[in-house]
Amino acid sequence: MHKHAHQPRLTRVVLVLVALAAAVLYLARPPPIEKVRALSYAPDQIRESRLKTANASATLPVRAAFVILARNSELHALRTTVRQLEDQFNVRHNYPYVFLNNEPFTDEFKHAMEWATSGDCHFGLVPYEHWSVPSWVDNVRAKWAAATMDEYVPYGGSSSYRKIAVLFRFQSGFFFRHELLDHFDYYWRVEPGVEFTCTIHGDPFRFMVENDKSYAFTITLREFPATVRSLWATTSAFRAAYPDYVVPNNTLRWLTADNGDYNMCHFWSNFEIASLAFLRSEQYMAYFDFLDRAGGFFYERWGDAPVHSLAVAMLLNKSQVHYFDDIGYYHRPFQNCPTDPDFNSQYCFCNANRSMLHHPDSCTRAWLDL
Repeated sequence: MHKHAHQPRLTRVVLVLVALAAAVLYLARPPPIEKVRALSYAPDQIRESRLKTANASATLPVRAAFVILARNSELHALRTTVRQLEDQFNVRHNYPYVFLNNEPFTDEFKHAMEWATSGDCHFGLVPYEHWSVPSWVDNVRAKWAAATMDEYVPYGGSSSYRKIAVLFRFQSGFFFRHELLDHFDYYWRVEPGVEFTCTIHGDPFRFMVENDKSYAFTITLREFPATVRSLWATTSAFRAAYPDYVVPNNTLRWLTADNGDYNMCHFWSNFEIASLAFLRSEQYMAYFDFLDRAGGFFYERWGDAPVHSLAVAMLLNKSQVHYFDDIGYYHRPFQNCPTDPDFNSQYCFCNANRSMLHHPDSCTRAWLDL
């Protein structure tokens, strides 16, 4: 009797010791990467907004921003692009800019962008979990994919394969989750080195809102088949799993070949104006998560352009998608150049005969024929 009376007390002591040991291990664990960053970087290296006094009392018609993913080394190419965008459009509207980077922006970069723009400037560091390889990806398989990718495919078989895969995954499913975009409803994607070759009349953001548009493009083309071998099959599996997400007046026929496979058409997403509500929607997030778990960003180098295009074709009605044929845009080696001769001669400096619209790999005419 006396012997058994001590057993509950002994059990409690053991439990306390186990709990203390667990607490010690918990406190000694490596801190999350974002906590390490917070200790390593100054607050203005993680996020900083540089607001212009002239814009303090202004109210924009649309809660919208230009979103630019850039490296510090791309400053001079980006400065040329931004100055052109300002001259052709934004100097009359003063929309803000959101600059994102997986490394802290330098003061030189921030000062240059602040001086080049009419809108407020927001600079943000991309969270580590948005710019990394997820735990479920088989690294051996991913390395094999990089090593065997056709050398004639852009970024194929090169040391940059992993970086490109991370980039495409970020552009497909994470850029719109950055906290700097929380207060915006629409975005206009801009990349360093692109050119805006015509005066932009009106306000594309306002056009999108007033006409119930959720996605807009300027250029279409075809993807390299080697980079999307299983994307169509994975998308078909998603459609089978979530049939209610596919809208009735969808445009999947634009992407479907005669044999039922993917015809490789896509919107070239380095230019896109779109609703952030669309990307944040339950439907789009379910689609991205489905693709992400399949690992194709790392096993095949799925790009954000076909991913966005398949999502748009599947989840939006055709009436919600717009082709900005009057925006002159050049991203090497392709361009969209307005073909109306009067408009072109008055407002543009591009050659309409070289517009992607006339290229055999363009899918725009097929889109217009839907």
